Amino acid sequence: MACPARICYASRIGFSNGARMTVSPTPSPDVQDFDVPIPYMQRTRDYYLAIGYDTPYRWAHNIGAPFQPLVRSLASSRVAIVTTAARFDPSKGDQGPGAAYNGSAKFYQVYDGDSTHDHDLRISHIAYDRTHTSATDINTWFPLAQLRRLAAEGRIGALAPRFFGAPTNRSHRVTMDTDAPEILARCKADAVDAAVLVPNCPVCHQTVTLVARHLEANGIATVVMGCAKDIVEHAAAPRFLFSDFPLGNSAGKPHDAASQAFTLELALKLLESAPGPQTTVQSPLRWSADASWKLDYNNVARMSADELARRRRDFDAQKEAARANRL
Repeated sequence: MACPARICYASRIGFSNGARMTVSPTPSPDVQDFDVPIPYMQRTRDYYLAIGYDTPYRWAHNIGAPFQPLVRSLASSRVAIVTTAARFDPSKGDQGPGAAYNGSAKFYQVYDGDSTHDHDLRISHIAYDRTHTSATDINTWFPLAQLRRLAAEGRIGALAPRFFGAPTNRSHRVTMDTDAPEILARCKADAVDAAVLVPNCPVCHQTVTLVARHLEANGIATVVMGCAKDIVEHAAAPRFLFSDFPLGNSAGKPHDAASQAFTLELALKLLESAPGPQTTVQSPLRWSADASWKLDYNNVARMSADELARRRRDFDAQKEAARANRL
């Protein structure tokens, strides 16, 4: 069995249109102990225990991964996007930038959309980082425009005619037995060679990793672009581009086209060059010079008893809304 690979690409990456983005490799002299990838699995366990749920969630865990090299060059390959964002539905309440978690906006079946058209996809139904990002730029979680550009430039052979929505499912079994096979069938119908999977919340990262594994085992090369390193590596993605950004920004910084282009190019280079399964590449981009944002997400040490009680009430209310939406 191949061992997991860890690769650090050079900090200067060339783009197909000749543009370049330079990233300083020099570390800050004020490195802080907490400036490491956020431990989302532990934070999530601690959070739900603190608000009164005493059965820890069991995260998907694999110690190996399938691996499908690209069958043809990327310039000759058809590439699809798999997203966990939801189609906007005005009847489902507030889904706008900064909206509170909206259980009514969740979706439970795989969907697809025409890649030649723009779409209004939202992430209000998932637990992205609502403190340190705004959800005002769809390109940070849905890189359709960037892939269209690369198809026009010949960097990829073609953009698949459809993109696919993967439900954010806490049940490993439903993801593996129902959703992943459905996405595979649609990819096969569209003659997809490779898939770029873009999650947002913690469970999203698990979902797309399980989908990626299923696609890879059935002949489609994949790369997960994500921000929750521990979850993706625990479930063992074949290829993973890690951006150390707040959740909701897996495809680059908001309103920063250079960051988005750079991030997608790293993902495509990983598709082309990964030496084997469980290859992780970390983007050299930093969210900000100040890493203290990493201390906030679902950190019970920073929450009062009143705040935890309020969150428990809100969570119960959203569970009911999601249950009603599913009926």
